[in-house]
Amino acid sequence: MLIAGNVALITGGASGLGEATARHLHAQGATVVIFDRDEDRGHEIMRQVGERATFVGGSVLSEDDTNQAIEVATSLGAYRILVACAGGATGGGRTIDRNGAPHSLEVFSDTINLNVVGTFNSLRLSAAAMSAQEPANDDGERGVVVATASIAGFEGQIGQIAYGSAKAAIIGMTLIAARDLSAVGIRVNTIAPGTMGTRAWDKAPASLRENLEAKVPFPKRFGHPEEFAELAAHLITNRYINAQVVRIDGAIRFDPK
Repeated sequence: MLIAGNVALITGGASGLGEATARHLHAQGATVVIFDRDEDRGHEIMRQVGERATFVGGSVLSEDDTNQAIEVATSLGAYRILVACAGGATGGGRTIDRNGAPHSLEVFSDTINLNVVGTFNSLRLSAAAMSAQEPANDDGERGVVVATASIAGFEGQIGQIAYGSAKAAIIGMTLIAARDLSAVGIRVNTIAPGTMGTRAWDKAPASLRENLEAKVPFPKRFGHPEEFAELAAHLITNRYINAQVVRIDGAIRFDPK
């Protein structure tokens, strides 16, 4: 799928990996729609990026909000690209804590909803819109989706039962969605990042970051959000990559804790 000349919707596009992806796809010639709950930051990025950038405020958990973002995307041209970055951890904890108390069901449900339900909601509604368009190329491709998981979905650590389960579900969704959407020419791939240097780490103790960086085999640092964005762009443009979950992690494998 070509990036230039097409419309890309980026959920969670006002920070971190989503922001980097929105900026990168825009630089590659896409019209970008940034969809996020953070309206102040979203409008600021839109102003910084300039022409061919639009912000829509809302939540991926809302069908109305997500449909509004997709309607904006379709109004701007050929809506062909979804990069679903909205997600994250809403709280941690073991299945039972040291005192034998069970994990909060509310925290577990909130984490599943934000990551799994939010990703699926944007995927299903986007696929419906993309499938109504004429094919973009001689392969019959109508659209491409890039979801965001985590290496915690492969080797979640102690205390990550909610987050790891949520990201594992996105990993599992990838092949099924790609098979479901093959008939209408929509590819689905997922990126599983390791330790990435987003603003979320700004408030963390320097010692914690240094300890994690030392565990990365090579290169011994956190990943740059721009490296995630470059991988997303490759998954968008390479037509034969479908139903894949690609790790971007410097070869790190999480210890149990």
